[in-house]
Amino acid sequence: MKRIRIFISSVQSEFTEERAMLCHYIRTDALLGKFFEPFIFEEVPANELPASHVYLKEVELCDIYLGLYGNLYGYEDETGTSPTEHEYDLAASLHKCRLIFIKSIDEDKRHPKEKALIRKVERDIVRKTFVDADGLRTSVYASLIRYLEEKEYIRWKPFDASCDNGATLDDLDENKMKNFIHMARAKRNFPLSVDTSPATLLAHMDLIDNNGKIANAAILLFGKKPQKYFITSEIKCVQFYGNVVEKPMPAYQIYRGDVFELIDQATSFVMSRIDNWVGTRTDEENASVSTHPELPIDAVKEAIVNAVCHRDYTSNASVQVMLFRNRLEIWNPGSLPYGLTVQKLHGPHKSLPANPLLADPMYWNGYIEKIGTGTEDIINKCRDYGLKTPEFHQEEDFKVIIWRAAESQDVPKAIQDDPKAIQDDPKELANLVNLIKKNPSISRAELARQLNLSERQVRKIMDQLRAEDRLIRRGGKTGQWIITDKQRNTR
Repeated sequence: MKRIRIFISSVQSEFTEERAMLCHYIRTDALLGKFFEPFIFEEVPANELPASHVYLKEVELCDIYLGLYGNLYGYEDETGTSPTEHEYDLAASLHKCRLIFIKSIDEDKRHPKEKALIRKVERDIVRKTFVDADGLRTSVYASLIRYLEEKEYIRWKPFDASCDNGATLDDLDENKMKNFIHMARAKRNFPLSVDTSPATLLAHMDLIDNNGKIANAAILLFGKKPQKYFITSEIKCVQFYGNVVEKPMPAYQIYRGDVFELIDQATSFVMSRIDNWVGTRTDEENASVSTHPELPIDAVKEAIVNAVCHRDYTSNASVQVMLFRNRLEIWNPGSLPYGLTVQKLHGPHKSLPANPLLADPMYWNGYIEKIGTGTEDIINKCRDYGLKTPEFHQEEDFKVIIWRAAESQDVPKAIQDDPKAIQDDPKELANLVNLIKKNPSISRAELARQLNLSERQVRKIMDQLRAEDRLIRRGGKTGQWIITDKQRNTR
């Protein structure tokens, strides 16, 4: 078998030791050494050819361009461009596999042209950061193994298809499977009937092997206690008062259950803790009142679904949902599929699920689509709502940021034309009134803490009460709140 040639490039004086270490490590590793042949310039024998010619010739010959970028930009030729940038540009033009590792120490000292080069790289591909030689070696190993998997030089089953968990049919909930079939028939015209036996359903969806062993995906989908087998298959949800991670936290929940339960619980956590604008009744005979949450529920749910469906279940980390005052962040352990970049997520792209056997049932139940539109839908739904464009970040974990309404924005764009619109919940309003009656000197911060709301929500409820003359402030900022008990006009 032809060995896969790796060209290791860097500013020569900045990463001399790291280059030599990687070259030795790749050659001597029991697995990597069978597939890869690294090249570093220091090993080239003396010859009459210009160094730049040797560099670029090796880029043409290599299968993988591995770049180490730091703070130095290096020698600049007559065009003001370093050999490293010439090499990268050539590798890009030849569509070589590019693995870029950036040292994240003393970044404030980074040369302006090196910063520009790194920005160019980030627009093209996913790059990794490192702080020391050990971290670099680990990241390079993971990237090369992933390359071998993607190119099918080595093969093993994806996590969700593995059947080495020891579970049996008794560990699965038959009612969950019947409910799944019922929903799948309603959503996608699923071909099996509700009376289908568990074994037949699992076989139809490739969730059981010929020996009757249960696939990991079956436990995550229909398990009675999925966390018995996969401890980190949970979602941690936390709310913060401000825009940074700091205590106190008004709400913190760890949700467990099957993947459908996790998604529904996490979505409910977010939607119950953001602002919700409630319209007024325009018809006495119509008892319903229109509501408009601060964030589009479809975008929130889509982001959570993606985190659960595409996460790395072999990681010891869990999916995290963090609600800040100005944004929602959803983290999941794992990385984008080979060849897919953050930039490509902003438009149509291939559907490349990390857990295909998990993704398929979620498609049948209407939780996801199969055509790679999920991230694009998140963007479009948030834009239609008048919110800032969501962001996607790939570092050690994958992160989605959905921006909340700006602090100066009183109501979402979709209901700005309704001057009677109010933001409150009858139960929350009643609880707030009772707390003020008990303690007229109570602060907004204390009200927020006791009501499990943000200070912004509390302020808006109180502003509405004051506009209706139901709440009066006496004695200035250090005074007391007075509840007037006037009847609220709901028409």
